[in-house]
Amino acid sequence: MTTETNLFDVRDRIVIVTGGLGQLGRQFTLALCAAGARVAVFDLWTDLERVNARYGEHTRNPNLLFVQADVTNRDSIASGLAQVESHWGVPFALINNAGLDSPPNAPAAENGPFENYPETSWEQIMDVNVKGVFLCSQIIGGAMAAAGRGRIINISSIYGLVSPDQRLYEYRRKSGSPFFKPVAYSVSKSALLNLTRYLATYWAKRNVLVNTVTFAGVFNNQDKEFLENYCAKMPLNRMAREDEYNGAIIFLVSDAASYMTGANLVLDGGWTAW
Repeated sequence: MTTETNLFDVRDRIVIVTGGLGQLGRQFTLALCAAGARVAVFDLWTDLERVNARYGEHTRNPNLLFVQADVTNRDSIASGLAQVESHWGVPFALINNAGLDSPPNAPAAENGPFENYPETSWEQIMDVNVKGVFLCSQIIGGAMAAAGRGRIINISSIYGLVSPDQRLYEYRRKSGSPFFKPVAYSVSKSALLNLTRYLATYWAKRNVLVNTVTFAGVFNNQDKEFLENYCAKMPLNRMAREDEYNGAIIFLVSDAASYMTGANLVLDGGWTAW
């Protein structure tokens, strides 16, 4: 029986974080390591210079492993999993964090009207955000299911629950820079909700728990007008700090979430309450 003193204990649990060199991926990785987990960072780019720039002195942590892996490539994922298993054993948890969105400085066509949204952009985002989660779940989740235990955490967005409010970007259109939040990101994040439910029921008897976490925006030095517009829609009146989602990740990896599967944990500052 789990006691209150060790309910959130994740020590020695082997966790794979995809997209671990990104803003949130780095946060999840460091939080889990600090709590005693052993974390394998899967990222497309893991050259020494880039890793040092993102992780600094943490690169010497023996509970941290950097693995170059392309989440859209089955063989690459399988190779990465083999490295983790050789180093530590079968993973206990997979955090499907790797994802693409169209940044504000993307080419005009990518952030233009829906009618002109490029097919190539759609394919690229769906490839990483949906196919990547599917493949990682198939390969890494399959290994956990064979071991009879595991956790999969799929990272979604409020834009997978509700449509982006295009009025947030009206100031850019008025200034002569047409900008619309693109469609592919929203569709891809919505897809994860039912992939989570499917896998949760499919692997329930194998004790692999599968959940989604839905996040709102994270402060990353966005421009002043955007922040004012965005925060006005947020009951807490601010974007999240990059460390404010770590607790949800530790909760879902720990025994505190041992009866939770097929669920969507929403941390959005109240965005979807209005």
